[in-house]
Amino acid sequence: MRFKPVIGLEIHVQLNTKTKAFCSCSADVFELEPNTAICPVCTGQPGALPVPSKQMYEFGILLAAALNCKIHEYTKFDRKNYFYPDLPKGYQITQYFYPLATEGFLELDGKKIRINRIHLEEDAGKLIHSSETVTQAESSFVDMNRCGVPLAEIVTEPDIESPEEAKKFLEKLRQILRYLGVSTGDMEKGALRCDANISVVDLENNVQSNKVEVKNMNSFKFVEKALEYEFERIKSHLERGENVLKETRGWDLSTKTTISMRSKEEANDYRYFPEPDIPPVVISREEIKKIVEKMPELPDEKLNRFKKEYTLSDYEAKILTSSVKLADFFERCVIETKNPKETSNWFLTELLKYTSSEDDFDTLKIKPHHFKELFELIVDGKITRNIAKEIFKEVFETGKSPSKIVEEKGIEVIGDETLIEEMLRKIMDENKDKVEAYKNGKKGLMGFFVGQVMKQTKGKADARKVNEIAKKLLGD
Repeated sequence: MRFKPVIGLEIHVQLNTKTKAFCSCSADVFELEPNTAICPVCTGQPGALPVPSKQMYEFGILLAAALNCKIHEYTKFDRKNYFYPDLPKGYQITQYFYPLATEGFLELDGKKIRINRIHLEEDAGKLIHSSETVTQAESSFVDMNRCGVPLAEIVTEPDIESPEEAKKFLEKLRQILRYLGVSTGDMEKGALRCDANISVVDLENNVQSNKVEVKNMNSFKFVEKALEYEFERIKSHLERGENVLKETRGWDLSTKTTISMRSKEEANDYRYFPEPDIPPVVISREEIKKIVEKMPELPDEKLNRFKKEYTLSDYEAKILTSSVKLADFFERCVIETKNPKETSNWFLTELLKYTSSEDDFDTLKIKPHHFKELFELIVDGKITRNIAKEIFKEVFETGKSPSKIVEEKGIEVIGDETLIEEMLRKIMDENKDKVEAYKNGKKGLMGFFVGQVMKQTKGKADARKVNEIAKKLLGD
């Protein structure tokens, strides 16, 4: 290909701490009424002094370790100065000169996407735009609840080579965040926000375009679509021998295009200088080691273990480890059933039909012992697999035990061989022409005899036994 995209990501991760970054206000502000989780510190009142959250550092260190970063013992906060209505202080407390971690990577499909840095910082507030008129003019309101919410910013190197790869990177990052428990990673709730920097190289003419930043993408799909659009836009300029402006653009969902927002800021535009109210934070190597030792099993490790320990295929293991809650529930079920392969089959073909998100596993009515009981009913021949699927749906919806449902509905398999033989003899007596045709080679008529028994028993007969007895009666 003549044109190649060069993409780097700047990702803001909201950390799941109990308090904000520099005060004791709650950090869980998503569904709160505006301006109800604020204090003099997070709103920047004169004389208020910020104090860094220890949990913010612990979560940041876990994330840095999971992304194979070099974690620094010495860090310091700085002021990033800019004016915006939702930033009451007029500056953001961040780490610019001495970040928490550097020089990491995330492996994606055998390729290492390098991480330039991870630094801790506070979030700004939120503007709520209203269509209502105030003195005949549109108005905007400021909600400061989000001011001071702790963020970890992850900055990649420009190693991403396609919009699809950018999407995959974010999906894998969110999976890691959830495994660590440091963030929900919900883009729709603002817990994971991504800005993308893209330029395009004309390999034929050895020319690279200016870098463009794309913002306002609130889903993985929109990140991919916005970068696809921007790649084509920049490419068309290069084909005409032109360059694009070095600017920040926003993704417009209604038009499926990017639109110009402002010229791209440089670092010196923010007039960074050391935060005078917070001394350097020094964490010993021993303390960092203690925090890293709390690291849970990560997605790739769990996937490989599932394949080896439970003899699952790569496909099965990838699905079952796609979410930490799904993986944990699977393992709890296997402890009960002692049958990982059968459990996996039921997860992939039935359970995942009725779940739509990872959060569903917090409120499941179906429990591990239900799987065990259902499998036992099948093995004992009391229900068929088709009946078991119907029962499964009801267990999932109601939490009733499979045995109770079988009893209430009277759907236990008929396995009485004497009864089945009597039914078959009667059917054969009433269809002697078909019996004769079967004996003369029309073996497909076996389905007729079995089908008649299943019809008369409303599907409750043990089909395997019906087949065996029918063959015996027909002389096979």
